[in-house]
Amino acid sequence: MNIASVLQGLATFSWIIVVGIIVLAVVRASRGRPLKQAVSLVIGTVIFSVLLTTVSAGLVFIQADQRGVVISAVAPKGYRDQVLQPGLRWVIPFAENVKTYSIARQTYTMSVATAEGAIQGDDSIRARTRDGQEVNVDASVIYSIDPNKVIPMHIEWQDRYEDAVVRPLARGVIRDLASQYGIEEIVSSKRVEMVQKITDELTTKMDENNLVMVDFILRDIHFTEQYAAAVEQKQIAEQNALQAEYVVQQKKQEAEQVRQTAEGAADAVVIAAQGEAQSIEIRAKAQAAAWAALAAVLKDHPEMLTYEYIQKIAPNLQVIYLPSGTPLLLPSFTPTPTTTPTTPTTTVP
Repeated sequence: MNIASVLQGLATFSWIIVVGIIVLAVVRASRGRPLKQAVSLVIGTVIFSVLLTTVSAGLVFIQADQRGVVISAVAPKGYRDQVLQPGLRWVIPFAENVKTYSIARQTYTMSVATAEGAIQGDDSIRARTRDGQEVNVDASVIYSIDPNKVIPMHIEWQDRYEDAVVRPLARGVIRDLASQYGIEEIVSSKRVEMVQKITDELTTKMDENNLVMVDFILRDIHFTEQYAAAVEQKQIAEQNALQAEYVVQQKKQEAEQVRQTAEGAADAVVIAAQGEAQSIEIRAKAQAAAWAALAAVLKDHPEMLTYEYIQKIAPNLQVIYLPSGTPLLLPSFTPTPTTTPTTPTTTVP
């Protein structure tokens, strides 16, 4: 509870009581029924009201986010050198009064939107870029009064610091730095750099005017209708070019896919042919080995060939009638040296 405000309220109420008592005494006196001890009651009430008013005039409560500048009629400079800190403070009643300033963070917005900015209507910053293009910048400046410089700020600006310092400084710095960049740089590549330079410049200039720069926010950048149309056409052209490039890449990928499929099929044919050739070679080698083994066996046992011959013709042979005394002829498979080939014949009686 603000005690100073309560005392001021009580002082005001006490003066109302004084006026009421005086009016009541006058009315009763006019009717021939004077109020007993009216004078004493009025005097006592007046004294109480004066004391209460004097005390309430000397007490000042400073909020936590405030600082107070004491304007003094008895101080040589017309003000106290020390700022009043938060809490309940005492000043000389009727000879001194206190001007309070908020040291909390404040935001000053300049926007094209009617209801967003500190000033109604289009309050954006109109600037011209290095390449001659016109842009409208929406921005917000977050700042506060330096708690250690409240008295100098009061002497120089008083309550005019927002309109006389923050607004013109912000608009001027934004225009100056925007003119150092091309419009493409402001929009994309150099936007962060420009914001940082604006912040640094505003920090320095506000410090010179007893204010603390907290942050600068570049809210939006608006272009002229002609430039916006040109940008839109450029973006459309870039999108079309990207689309065409995408189509080309897609066709290349499809062609590469077909080529790889054909190459894979050709490789499969080659691999299959190589496999078949290797299979034939293996079978041939196996057959040759079998023949070599068979030849080696027949060389030592030639009678096996006769046996195999008989086995081959036996399933289809049931009865053979031969004249009496006719010899049975069977082929002879006696191996002969390879150097002197002969035609083997065998007569079986």
